[in-house]
Amino acid sequence: MAHKAEHAVDLETGAIVGVTVQDANKGDTDTIQVTLPESAAQLEAVAAVTDAAIAVIDEVVTDKGYHSRTVVCDLKALGIRTYISEPDRGPQSWIAQEAERDAVYANRRRIRSDRGKRLLRRRGEVLERPCAHLYETGALRRAHVRGHINVLKRLLIQASAFNVGLWMRTLFGVGTPRALQDRTVP
Repeated sequence: MAHKAEHAVDLETGAIVGVTVQDANKGDTDTIQVTLPESAAQLEAVAAVTDAAIAVIDEVVTDKGYHSRTVVCDLKALGIRTYISEPDRGPQSWIAQEAERDAVYANRRRIRSDRGKRLLRRRGEVLERPCAHLYETGALRRAHVRGHINVLKRLLIQASAFNVGLWMRTLFGVGTPRALQDRTVP
């Protein structure tokens, strides 16, 4: 009955590039398996329409809810660098898990670097704005529609509105139609 809406944001532009709705009983380590390919497909679709070079996801920056040995190892196998905050777990046993250990240690080294810290701060800054727009101002936390498909439709409309606001801000310097009507057009 409950739904978990998840979205991916491009850290360079701040645009929402992928939106998924899944069962609420799934953890972040399961939902990333759906959200990441959806984001990659959306980026490829945009590149095809704009005749731009196909955008490839080469780095993933997430919070500590997405950290698991399997996720970090799978993303490393796909050639994606991870910057996933690591939760406090204490000493770990790595018996017969050399690949997972190497992936987790590489991720740990990256998040402790200056660039890793900068990316994690940027994630907090860039991701919080769409979250506030969609879930608080847009009242998506309490969506009164039934089914994943209907929740996804509502989320896509609100995410599209957010992206249009970014586009308007880039073109005109303002992000809402109301602010645009007060401006004079040359």
